[in-house]
Amino acid sequence: MATGDQLRYVAFYLPQFHPIPENDEWWGTGFTEWRNVARADPLFRGHQQPHIPGDLGFYDLRLPETRVAQAALAAQYGIDAFCYFHYWFEGHRLLEKPFDDVLRSGDPQHPFLLCWANENWTRVWDGKSAEMLLEQSYSHEDDLSHVRALAETFADPRYLRIDGRPVFLVYRPLHFAEPARFAETWRAEAARLGVGDLYLCGVNGGRDQAIDPVALGLDAVVAFAPFYGLATRKRGSRPWRAARRLVRPDGLYRRNRMYEYATVAADNLAVPAPDHKLFPCVSPGFDNSPRRTNGGATIITGSSPDAYEHWLQEVTRRFELYSPEENLVFVNAWNEWAEGNHLEPSRANGHEYLEAHRRARA
Repeated sequence: MATGDQLRYVAFYLPQFHPIPENDEWWGTGFTEWRNVARADPLFRGHQQPHIPGDLGFYDLRLPETRVAQAALAAQYGIDAFCYFHYWFEGHRLLEKPFDDVLRSGDPQHPFLLCWANENWTRVWDGKSAEMLLEQSYSHEDDLSHVRALAETFADPRYLRIDGRPVFLVYRPLHFAEPARFAETWRAEAARLGVGDLYLCGVNGGRDQAIDPVALGLDAVVAFAPFYGLATRKRGSRPWRAARRLVRPDGLYRRNRMYEYATVAADNLAVPAPDHKLFPCVSPGFDNSPRRTNGGATIITGSSPDAYEHWLQEVTRRFELYSPEENLVFVNAWNEWAEGNHLEPSRANGHEYLEAHRRARA
């Protein structure tokens, strides 16, 4: 069992909130995720949409003042590091400017690490998931180019480490034809470049339950809440749902996946501890209906600061250290505003989720 002062709490961080040429082409000039956030409407009574930001406003991540303010809030309330999503397509990077500015400027001083979001980019936001925008592909040559491009990042003194080893996450490790070969290539090249041995983690989002880090050449797995232990149960009894679907065949419960927060938290906590190393994760909520205006959204209802605090307290209480520095607890997420999934202050809740986080880790 561990206490909060023995653990490091890491929040996933979305670097999307600034315009880029690719998004201008795909979604319209000046697009950022704020467009999805602001257009959201409630779908049913009590549905909290839109999620309007509080203290930081509709920010632009190209501004250093915004990044400094985010880091100050994170440090104040007990987020020990940001895990930036990192987008790489055979040397083509996306949404890289905020993190590159953090790296080059030395500010903010807040610790960080990277998670490679190695998925295809499609038009899923407007329901056209079969339309490819950027496709992921893998090769030995690209593995070498990729780790070489990150050598400066891994060498930064702010980079989060476990026993001196830079921690790097791969979102979809099973997308590699030979995951162990990828890990071996990265480790060997990082050592040759002088950045030391890497601590490599696969991310388990529930759909990759078969992840065995040892077999894949990885060190550990990171659970990705709320999906890691998300059961298939929806709100209401089976007969009740069936009746609703008969009466409203195109209604809310047919077009979207609906869950209760308390059930989601309980299901995540109920997943048996695996034989391998796994770093747990909690989530303040989830609702990606702003991105899925034509249906197909995942909506978790009933989230509250108290419910989030309870989940995080349980994760903290149950955490068994693998070693003093193998002590990471992840939060999904710091600023996934279009997924209703954020610790950052909102107009509706102010700092309440941040206060709950600080209490839970106390």
